[in-house]
Amino acid sequence: MEASMTKRAAIKRQAREHGILDSRDFMEESKVRRLHAHEQRADRGGWSPYPSNDDRDQAYLKTLKPKSDGQAELMTAIDHHNLVMALGPAGTGKTYLAVAKAVEALEAGKVGRIVLSRPAVEAGESIGFLPGDMEDKLAPYLRPLYDALSDRLSMKRVKALMAEGLIEIAPIGYMRGRTLNNAFIVVDEAQNCTYVQLKMLLTRLGWHSTMVVTGDPHQSDLLPGVSGLADISARLEAVDDIAVVRLAERDIVRHPLVASMIGVL
Repeated sequence: MEASMTKRAAIKRQAREHGILDSRDFMEESKVRRLHAHEQRADRGGWSPYPSNDDRDQAYLKTLKPKSDGQAELMTAIDHHNLVMALGPAGTGKTYLAVAKAVEALEAGKVGRIVLSRPAVEAGESIGFLPGDMEDKLAPYLRPLYDALSDRLSMKRVKALMAEGLIEIAPIGYMRGRTLNNAFIVVDEAQNCTYVQLKMLLTRLGWHSTMVVTGDPHQSDLLPGVSGLADISARLEAVDDIAVVRLAERDIVRHPLVASMIGVL
């Protein structure tokens, strides 16, 4: 019995010195068995109870890719210009791409905060006064922006960034007099802004900032002739350092029927 134990101890010591435990080197009555023989490779120095993740890519990141030539043009314009006017029909991804680029810039440290602004205009009907503070009142109008944010970030992360002030909700009515430095500003549904409002918003642009203004001039909820988006876009198109991207029906990425309806309505 003592000889058998001495022999097993010698075999174990030899195995430890070589970094390998092989059950074939033990006696048949031994209770010690080799574990996961397929993982015992010389380049890893033997089996380890702590598996390595080197061979597996567990990271998950939604890659932002354009789905049309117009979207590719818009993404390129945002990368190379500090002021971009994105005009196009519903479903072309204007808002989503603008917010996604804002999140990308914030995550990369290119800007210090994201500023979201949208006119509080109902689509043809009035739902009356809303309860709560300013953010609660604006929440229904900013729902499309929240949807785009939550698609790029988790809602928990969105709420945390808002609590830290890294994502700011800025009502158009309170923007006058501000200078937005080191920020990525997204002005959505700009077709519901008057000429004076858009002029005020555009002149808020500060140093190291990017502003993307999105809207559809043909889908304004204001009285005819009140929207200033088409006029301002036509004027800014002549400025070299400002990009005006006009998306079309072929850039619609929603249900195919949306493009068909836009063509006849």
